Amino acid sequence: MRKEKSTNSINEQFLFRVCELNSAISMISGRWKSQIVYSISQGSNRFHLLQQELPNISETVLARQLKELETHAILIKQEIPDTVPKGIEYVLTSKGTDLVPILEGLCDWGTQYGEGKEILINSDLKPSFSK
Repeated sequence: MRKEKSTNSINEQFLFRVCELNSAISMISGRWKSQIVYSISQGSNRFHLLQQELPNISETVLARQLKELETHAILIKQEIPDTVPKGIEYVLTSKGTDLVPILEGLCDWGTQYGEGKEILINSDLKPSFSK
């Protein structure tokens, strides 16, 4: 847990006050969160299905990322009725559903401008390459 009076905490609070973009990025930051949200939106809504779709994520990290997304009300955990043992599925909230097209747009942006992609510099329209 971070100290509330630490420089990092003070800077984070300032950035959140200045622009909500910083708050939004904080909610979805983490190596796996965006892919988890997208996978759930595509029907991989149970823990084992997410593990199959994201084979390189550990159980611990997946559980932690799901909990953080739940804390931010991007998804909820629901019990599947009439299952033994008790089944759980993850469902995107309206907040999570609204996030999906934004993530798709960021994916498209990354495809076009990701590292190593040729870009045009506005000032002189000469090609340059991202680092």
